[in-house]
Formats: sequence, C-alpha cells, structure tokens
Amino acid sequence: MVVDEGSDEDVDRVFHALADSTRRDILRRCLRDELSVSRLAAAYPMSFAAVQKHVVVLERAGLVSKQRRGREQLVRSEPEAVGPARRALDELETLWRGRVDRMSSLLAQDRAPEDTDPTEGPDR
Repeated sequence: MVVDEGSDEDVDRVFHALADSTRRDILRRCLRDELSVSRLAAAYPMSFAAVQKHVVVLERAGLVSKQRRGREQLVRSEPEAVGPARRALDELETLWRGRVDRMSSLLAQDRAPEDTDPTEGPDR
C-alpha cells in the first residue's frame, strides 16, 4: 500500500475516532442534522464535558466541524473525511482478495492430478 506519511496519520485519526461507539453515534446524529453540543450531550448518560471531548476527537479527525451560531456551537458532519480511510480499506481488501485467489489457484492445482487420473491417489 503506497500512502504518504500525512495521509497515514489522517487515516489513523479517522479510525481512532470511529473506534468508539459514542463517537459513531454522534456522527450518525450529525449526518441527519446540525446539532448543538448541548443538544448532543442531552442524548447521552455522560457529562457535557465528556460529550464535548468526543466531539473534539471527531473534529481532529475531520469527521465533523463546529460553527458558532449565536451562543451555540453547531456540529456538522464532514462525510468526505472518510475518503482516505475508505481508500485504505479498499487497498487492503484488494490485497486480501488477491491472496485468497492465489491460494484458491494453488489448491485447485494440487487437486487437479487426482481429478484427472482416477487410478492414482491414496485410496487406490
């Protein structure tokens, strides 16, 4: 996988942010609508400060952005931020599928002599 250093760090931040179920839920809520941090905090059995810390992690990963509107800070999702992480997963999937295909080919080659000559084999 050929990825420059900066994007590796970006991908790491995205995966770290998405590793927590509360942060994934906050992100889902913000995909539907811009919400204030206080409104988000009301949805969880934790302190306002704890929810605010989750939002900061999401913001550092680029998954959300905050915008001040009056006295509130509205949190909005930034869906394009998952692009580098998606590409990293796609690259890994391509590598894994290639390996599985090669193993399947090797196994098929190992079975081929038994299939072509029924008089040979361990039971004959």
